[in-house]
Amino acid sequence: MHIRGIRGATTADANTPQAILDATRSLLAEVVRANQVEPNEVAAVFFTATADLNAVYPAEAARQMGWCAVPLLSFADIDVPGSLLRCIRILMLWNTALSQEEVVHVYLRAAEALRPDLRVSPPWRSPVGGDA
Repeated sequence: MHIRGIRGATTADANTPQAILDATRSLLAEVVRANQVEPNEVAAVFFTATADLNAVYPAEAARQMGWCAVPLLSFADIDVPGSLLRCIRILMLWNTALSQEEVVHVYLRAAEALRPDLRVSPPWRSPVGGDA
């Protein structure tokens, strides 16, 4: 078992608690689905939000999903001129037997443009070591 990092990002429709929490919950749900993550396997999750998103901490979405024992921390992202607006990023530290190459990183909505080389997994996921 190793600790692996899962990266992800999404965008919120507006700087409102509802929009930020909805976007963050969707991102977390897709990371969990794509990697078959169990919350008790998660060491910690770090969240960042761009300067234009300050209505609520993105980590609150994970608490609402029942992740009360997982250490969570929200940060302000670096305000780089010309960067993607209303962006929420995560780095999840996950205890898993998967190799780093097998981890599925998730980029949703306008954040897909950040890492076109990293796409959400297909709806199926072959078993580790499988030939599917």
